[in-house]
Amino acid sequence: MGLRRLFGKKEKQEHRIMRQVMERGEKLQPEYHRPTPECPHPDRWSMYDSMTAEFEVLEFLKTLVTTAKPELIVETGSFMGASTLWLAQGLKENGFGKIVSCEYDPVVFAKAQDKVNQSSVKDWIDLRNESSLDMKVDGQIDLLFSDSDMPIREQEVRRYLPQVNPYGLILMHDASSHLRQVRDAALKLEREGLISVVLLPTPRGLVVAQKREGRK
Repeated sequence: MGLRRLFGKKEKQEHRIMRQVMERGEKLQPEYHRPTPECPHPDRWSMYDSMTAEFEVLEFLKTLVTTAKPELIVETGSFMGASTLWLAQGLKENGFGKIVSCEYDPVVFAKAQDKVNQSSVKDWIDLRNESSLDMKVDGQIDLLFSDSDMPIREQEVRRYLPQVNPYGLILMHDASSHLRQVRDAALKLEREGLISVVLLPTPRGLVVAQKREGRK
């Protein structure tokens, strides 16, 4: 830490959070996010860390998979793999499907890869160390979970939207009224007539959407 201060090198947020998790272990704690008009009591939720989705959202992701029965899930922003594993657990319970997930940071990717390889659902996961804006995925996407860097979430949805099943689901994390950027991007896409949006009032906010084109 002294050398970092001496040379003015700032530790990346992802690396700092990953280091903290490795030091203390993966323990549930009260959600850290500030209150918002739509979610005035964030402490009623739990989290593993400030970057992984809230614990209740992780449970919701798995339930969506067992309810909607997607054959292909695309996730952007694996981070340390927690949401990837929850989604894959739903696929395993269904008995079919796969998840393609990407993490751009090679250090974080290595940690996620280790976690996936040690899990009971590794055969359901295709984890890639690449940008979500470069990643190529074959086939129709039944569930898209956008959870990478917030400034590119809108680009991600636009990029993958032509492949999304009209009856599938699009999820965008970090869409609270406090964070704004993802929320505004989702509402912009809705105003353009590309998707229909529901804003779930979780501490960090979660968009649940469908594309409009192709629905009957």
